[in-house]
Amino acid sequence: MQQKIIILDFGSQTTQLIGRRVRELDTFCEIIPYNKFPHDDPSVIGVILSGSPLSVYADDAFHVDLSRIRGRLPILGICYGAQYMSHIYGGRVESAGTREYGRQNLQYVDKECPLFRGFDDNSQVWMSHGDSITRIPEGAHVVASTETVENAAYYIPDARQGGELDRVTPCPVFGTQFHPEVFHSLQGSLLLKNFVVDVCGSRQDWSADAFVETTVKELKEQIGNDQVILGLSGGVDSSVAAVLLNKAIGKQLTCIFVDHGMLRKNEFTDVMKDYECLGLNVVGVDASEKFLGDLAGVREPEQKRKIIGRDFVEVFDAEAKRIIAESKDGDSEVRWLAQGTIYPDRIESLNITGKVIKSHHNVGGLPEEMHLSLCEPLKWLFKDEVRRVGRSMGMPEHLITRHPFPGPGLAVRILGDITREKVRVLQDADDIYIRGLREYKVKLSGEEARRVLAAGVPAEMTDGEIEVSLYDQIWQAGAILLSDVRSVGVMGDERTYENPVALRAVTSSDAMTADWAHLPYDFMARVSNDIINKVKGVNRVCYDISSKPPATIEWE
Repeated sequence: MQQKIIILDFGSQTTQLIGRRVRELDTFCEIIPYNKFPHDDPSVIGVILSGSPLSVYADDAFHVDLSRIRGRLPILGICYGAQYMSHIYGGRVESAGTREYGRQNLQYVDKECPLFRGFDDNSQVWMSHGDSITRIPEGAHVVASTETVENAAYYIPDARQGGELDRVTPCPVFGTQFHPEVFHSLQGSLLLKNFVVDVCGSRQDWSADAFVETTVKELKEQIGNDQVILGLSGGVDSSVAAVLLNKAIGKQLTCIFVDHGMLRKNEFTDVMKDYECLGLNVVGVDASEKFLGDLAGVREPEQKRKIIGRDFVEVFDAEAKRIIAESKDGDSEVRWLAQGTIYPDRIESLNITGKVIKSHHNVGGLPEEMHLSLCEPLKWLFKDEVRRVGRSMGMPEHLITRHPFPGPGLAVRILGDITREKVRVLQDADDIYIRGLREYKVKLSGEEARRVLAAGVPAEMTDGEIEVSLYDQIWQAGAILLSDVRSVGVMGDERTYENPVALRAVTSSDAMTADWAHLPYDFMARVSNDIINKVKGVNRVCYDISSKPPATIEWE
């Protein structure tokens, strides 16, 4: 039986980060809404209560009945989770007056407490709360304090009650007002390891290799002799899903890769070659004439997206119907539609506050009359785990580390109407930029190195440093053509009147929030010079220094 940690989500934006940290401990976990605990699931070995944007004493605060969990399973409450347990178990939570936010150091740590074994003196942690625990729960004692937060962490060694006292194993309760899941808490991973492995008893048998072995077996049983269609985008999720399915069912899988004419430079040809080298059965469809024709003269961003979405459905549907019809003449029929949906797309708890942070990116709009069952082999994986699975199956690194790319492609990076010439200009500029990011190497140490390694970037630590490309440090990058804007320039002895290009690069862990990447000046100077000198139609290069929020990653 696969062990699991349950993370009850109270609406925190770092809940997924808790899940990723637990998975990094080779332990399976599941994130579910705070009020949907699976009481009848015998595989659960521990529970984590997440943070929340709400106050425990507010009228709209989220409440959960922990009576069937406390004393039966170890519990770790983080921020709101710790405050909530204090609130309901005889403690007190009050407004801190001013928001306690940022780095602090633990001036007192009880290193005999199972949660803090191995901790250094003055270990740095990250606080982010407006309320504070002014009295800890009954039966608890303080195990960590900072200069301004006396009750930074508490510990109830034995939370069994009444008839549960005959249980052999005590089930402790822990609460921390800081966030161990964020990188700024320098020993947060150790704290989570102490809880998940030492307290809860995880066998640490959840790994990429184990996932591949188990999933291949399950896919064989699920699909049998049926055939499967999968829509490839060239991105890491659909590519890994295809390779995993191919490993399970081989030629029963047919992949469809649609070129809408707005991919990156040479991307259709290059990706098709990659897929062929991986042994995939891929049907490449060049539908660029249809897409570009239907987009002619269209300037409004949302209309562009709708046209591209509609055309993709039509093209994919026509090709899928052809494959389905041909399969009926063979020994087995197409009965499954596969896609690269990953775990963050499926986490329903993101809407518990009434604000949708990210919606499911299912293959929207595909006709229901296709009557195909859905196959989602990556549905339990986070993005970094998808990459680990890809490496486990021997996929080339340039496919695994590819940045996210918008479904409408360069159409949403061309401001104004779209023509072949504008696509050509942007492809050339973008190609120079992306190749430059891949070729420029930097050395990292400390927190920066830890963050990059935790994201799954393959790099060797030497003398406390790693060397990686700028590309590997960035979540997403690309060029934007401001085709409605003209700027005056001088090249040689001639006056030019051409378009500016904006460069965009952001760092992020989940794309819900993002910060602009602080690229080296010498790199930016080199790329700007190359673009202006080599791309006809561009005479100015700008860099976007907007974060999300208030801006979005894409311009349209």
